[in-house]
Amino acid sequence: MDAIVGNPLRLKSVNHISLICRSVDVTVAFYENVLGFVSIVRPGSFNFEGAWLFGHGIGIHLLKAEDPEKIPRKKEINTKDNHISFQCDGSIDAVEKYLNDKKIVCKRALVEENGIQVDQLFFHDPDGFMIEICNCDSLPVIPLAGEIVNSCSRINLETMPQKIHQPVEKI
Repeated sequence: MDAIVGNPLRLKSVNHISLICRSVDVTVAFYENVLGFVSIVRPGSFNFEGAWLFGHGIGIHLLKAEDPEKIPRKKEINTKDNHISFQCDGSIDAVEKYLNDKKIVCKRALVEENGIQVDQLFFHDPDGFMIEICNCDSLPVIPLAGEIVNSCSRINLETMPQKIHQPVEKI
């Protein structure tokens, strides 16, 4: 079998993330009203409560928890916890004011690398899943063995150095 070059799984992009929630209605309202997602059609053949949303190039699939009380209630913002990050097109100060006006607790962080500063804001959705808003585009994406590609939200995989992937042997 010939070696597959570069992208053996033929990945194009992230399609969606799936999140368990206590209340589909409350969580949908948060993603629509705070983050600007829109509800989209979800297959009617599913036999469980949920909702699909789309925005900013990614889908979010919400699944009603089988036992909502078992979802841990996170109160403290830990910037090293699982999260999804959204690139912001503008001032982090304006984003922070917007979140404060909506009474959403957030934690600000700063990454500084070689004179480049990246501002970050972290906060939780109604179910404790963490969201980051950042201006990460200012930080270059540098492959460990190669040249600068671009910024993290503008990667062009065609320009990245290709690796040859050998087929995996069946066990």
